Amino acid sequence: MNWNSPAEFFAMGGYALYVWGSFVVCAVIMVMEPMLAKMRQKTILRALHRERLAQELDKQ
Repeated sequence: MNWNSPAEFFAMGGYALYVWGSFVVCAVIMVMEPMLAKMRQKTILRALHRERLAQELDKQ
């Protein structure tokens, strides 16, 4: 596409809300996914640690 001004570029031919909204949603997901994965990892490791401690206490 060829735009004659920055305003036309940002307007995206009348589809600016859809285009920029999609871009923002994608960017937010790409930022949040590693954080959520790290939180899930910590939760799983904590649960495994508790399970191991419970098994050790049961052996005693």
